[in-house]
Amino acid sequence: QVQLEESGGGVVQPGGSLRLSCKASGLTFNGYAMGWFRQAPGKERDFVASINWLGGYTTYADSVKGRFTISRDNSKNTVYLQMNSLKPEDTAVYYCARGRAAVASFLRDGYQYWGQGTQLTVSS
Repeated sequence: QVQLEESGGGVVQPGGSLRLSCKASGLTFNGYAMGWFRQAPGKERDFVASINWLGGYTTYADSVKGRFTISRDNSKNTVYLQMNSLKPEDTAVYYCARGRAAVASFLRDGYQYWGQGTQLTVSS
């Protein structure tokens, strides 16, 4: 079964930290870029972060730059999103996705496979 499974979501207070994980199975992981997107209620699914297949180049949305860090462990077919200094506006369902190529994209169409998402709620 082709699967991208996110985990690590939950409820956290403003200023807190959380790490999301995405495990890939049944599909090729090495050789492809990976990305994280998020979708808040009533909003579009927006780009958060991406990483090329070797992990040497990362990009971030302006809203999370300096607070979030994307990384990957190719030996474990896993991509991570470390989220620090969380804000209420970070509340959303977070999705991981595998790119269509080795080079990362900030566009949804640049990704071929998607996980089911994991909920992050930042609230006091």
